[in-house]
Amino acid sequence: MRFELFIAARYLRAKRRQAVVGVITAISVIGVAAGVAALIIALAITNGMRRDLQERLVGSTAHVVLMRVAADGMRDWRPLLERLRKVPHVTAAAPGLYGQVLISRGARSGGALIKGIIPADEKTVGDLLQATKEGSADALASQPVSEAAGQRAVPPIVIGGDLAETLGARVGDTVLVTSPQGELTPLGLVPRYQRFTVVGIFKSGFYQYDSSYAFTRLADAQRLFSEPDLISVISFKVDDLYRADVVGQAIEAEAGKGFQTTNWMEQNRELFRALKLEQVVTFIVLALIVCVAALNILIALTMMVMEKTRDIAVLMSFGVRAEQVRRIFLLQGLLISIIGTVLGLIVGYSLSWAGGHYRFIHLDAAVYSIDYLPFAPRVLDAVIVAAVSLGVSLVATIYPSGSAAKVLPAEALRYE
Repeated sequence: MRFELFIAARYLRAKRRQAVVGVITAISVIGVAAGVAALIIALAITNGMRRDLQERLVGSTAHVVLMRVAADGMRDWRPLLERLRKVPHVTAAAPGLYGQVLISRGARSGGALIKGIIPADEKTVGDLLQATKEGSADALASQPVSEAAGQRAVPPIVIGGDLAETLGARVGDTVLVTSPQGELTPLGLVPRYQRFTVVGIFKSGFYQYDSSYAFTRLADAQRLFSEPDLISVISFKVDDLYRADVVGQAIEAEAGKGFQTTNWMEQNRELFRALKLEQVVTFIVLALIVCVAALNILIALTMMVMEKTRDIAVLMSFGVRAEQVRRIFLLQGLLISIIGTVLGLIVGYSLSWAGGHYRFIHLDAAVYSIDYLPFAPRVLDAVIVAAVSLGVSLVATIYPSGSAAKVLPAEALRYE
């Protein structure tokens, strides 16, 4: 062990003539640990929110969506679909027909975005149908039953869990779906309506989808909207979701004029920008805790220099250089910071792991879009937080170590 480090460690372990110095040193360690732990937990939460929202968004929606610029839908879409499936980096494609509707059951009702799908294709571009917790989405795969004896079979529908609670609907119940795209009659525009049987209820944990999304067969949606053999979008899944914008441009070029694409990054750019800003602001605010702990280190070392003035003079009279005295107190402050940082990292990562594993902090999904507080600690965060903690603490040791190096042995020992 180097001479300076040996003396610094001895000074930390030695009994104090003034108990307040030891108390302030302990507070310094606790302060650094608290600041580091708070930073690790806060960064784990913001990373977890970003990761969880991204996974849910990407899993629940397509990576790229193609639509008509004129918003009049796509007719004769099957050849186009087969051609676009061959675009490089496209792994799956699925047609869909969106429409705003009112779903009601008895006196209860709620607005919804219904999507007509081909289930086998839809499952390749999104995971909402796989999130069915009650009933089953397999009924959507059955073919529509033709009219018989003047009656049409009630078609199936899968709705979100929060929408089901709003309607008071369960699997097997019948709901009335009303479309504003009605029929023109002598009495005016009459909305179209159709009864559906709830065959499944999905719960993705993402409030936007659970509260307003519903799925039915493409043919049933086309019949509801009086749009035979029409689709409004083609959804795509790509092999690299971070290159969705580039693949989207290739899809646009292949589709030709009159088409445009959007991707998951464009649809959620403001959300992720807000999360990034929140992470930066949180880091800055909580880093102030480390700065306060660094002030404690400065005070503790300053008082220790005053207490050890006689010892410093004796050491310098034995030939210890001023640079070595400076390093002794620099190392002493660094040891305080290292101990606090290590303790803070252990506490922060332990709490983050527990929070991520047991999910014991629940949230209101209507407000936060997710129903629990996610934690995602990263190794890079530990490196950044440790570097900030050690750097701030090292700055705090400059003044007291410099004061120690300026001690004059003759003056310090004059009255000894």
